[in-house]
Amino acid sequence: MMKTDFSTLIGLVSQYSPSGQERGAVEWLVARMKTLGYDEALVDDAGNAIGVMGRGPKQIVLLGHIDTVPGEIPVEQNGILLYGRGSVDAKGSLACFVDAVARVGPVEGWQFVVIGVVEEERNSEGARFVASHYRPDFAIIGEPNRWDRVALGYKGSAWADVTVRREQFHSAHADESACEAAVEAWLKIKAFAEMFNDGREKAFEKLLLTLRGMTSDADGFEQWARLSMGARLPVDLPPSEWYAKLTEIVSDAVVEPVGYAVPAWVCEKNSRLVRAFLSGIRATGGTPGFVYKTGTADLNIVAPLWKCPAVVYGPGDPALDHTPKEHLGLDEFEKAVDTLSMVLRMFSGKFGKDAQIALCVCQRPIRRQRMLR
Repeated sequence: MMKTDFSTLIGLVSQYSPSGQERGAVEWLVARMKTLGYDEALVDDAGNAIGVMGRGPKQIVLLGHIDTVPGEIPVEQNGILLYGRGSVDAKGSLACFVDAVARVGPVEGWQFVVIGVVEEERNSEGARFVASHYRPDFAIIGEPNRWDRVALGYKGSAWADVTVRREQFHSAHADESACEAAVEAWLKIKAFAEMFNDGREKAFEKLLLTLRGMTSDADGFEQWARLSMGARLPVDLPPSEWYAKLTEIVSDAVVEPVGYAVPAWVCEKNSRLVRAFLSGIRATGGTPGFVYKTGTADLNIVAPLWKCPAVVYGPGDPALDHTPKEHLGLDEFEKAVDTLSMVLRMFSGKFGKDAQIALCVCQRPIRRQRMLR
């Protein structure tokens, strides 16, 4: 395998870019892609970094997010470990995309589009913009799942405020307060989730609830209490149905959806794209595995519109997402670049010796795993 240059990874991680402050990192990445020989590199109208390699009619979009959660971590290399905010989630994946496409170069009949989208850690504004501007033949979404695994599904999500109101009364009376009613409402919601999840063994198939906050107040005439809650949704419970059920469960409360709700999404398992990744991982020395995540990613935004074979791929331990010890092994990054380069060569027909070997690798067992984000 070709020795990897880590300049893209280290340089990108060095650009601190929490959601809403991505411009510096975007401009740096555009300049980097120009240096690497991309046919075109620019900032689009949503503030995303775009790099294009090739002019063919068939298109593969490699979409990763360039923003991070807040909390700057000093960028340091300790042996083969690179510390820094975004090294795992998800600049490692995005840098992998940039370097793999640069390594493969232009291929007749194909166009590789690398996109570093903004705002993924908030409302996915960058992904929502590109979703309506591209119609790729294949899509690779960048999120950390380790270099030798591909993710095939992400749960949906729906946030809501549930508000209960009661008339004000003297504290000596035995009437139910708004806070007490809100607690009862939460218990009813949890009871429904437990009933819904009965018999569902896998977290990916369950309705997962989070009580994110509770506030209350009164104005002398009326008191109110508000539950701020989140729900991670399985494939068979789309957001519209969840909101309708939530309204039914707490019929004496007001349910207000918050932000953007997204349905769960599961990728096709036996696609040409998945088979290419399995072969690429094996050729790089790994035993490939599948994962289904309980979080939500930009996959949920673009895949329903693009309706093409897709996978989620990227180096890094997802248990380090958003943590103060976020770091990525340079050896893992190198294997991810090698694997993705192999995948792109398999698609393009630009076979080197390694790609030919990959296509002939005998079938070996696939590890099937579920993990939390």
